[in-house]
Amino acid sequence: QVQLVESGGGLVKAGGSLRRSCAAYGRTFRGYVMGWFRQAPGKERVFVASIRWSVGSTNYVDSVKGRFTISRDHAKNTVYLEMNSLKPEDTAVYYCAAKRGLIATNWKEYEYWGQGTQVTVSS
Repeated sequence: QVQLVESGGGLVKAGGSLRRSCAAYGRTFRGYVMGWFRQAPGKERVFVASIRWSVGSTNYVDSVKGRFTISRDHAKNTVYLEMNSLKPEDTAVYYCAAKRGLIATNWKEYEYWGQGTQVTVSS
């Protein structure tokens, strides 16, 4: 059974940094895309960043480009989201997810999900 277990997150002041981790269990993710999404209260879940597990190519939503970095560690079967220069509008529950095949920004295309963790950025 595939499990994505998230860690990191929490409360930080504007301008600060956080690192999210997503450890994958149950299979290797060769041929998969790993994504990070976020959902603010009362809003739809939206794409943040993704990485193709095998080749390492990345994709970001415009609002986080230059501030967030997605990466993966093959040996640890873990994906990371490094978040810098955080802003109050980054406040949301953050989720990691996995899908087979091509990069996608629509959360409905992802098969596996982590439990989600709150990230709160105070002004």
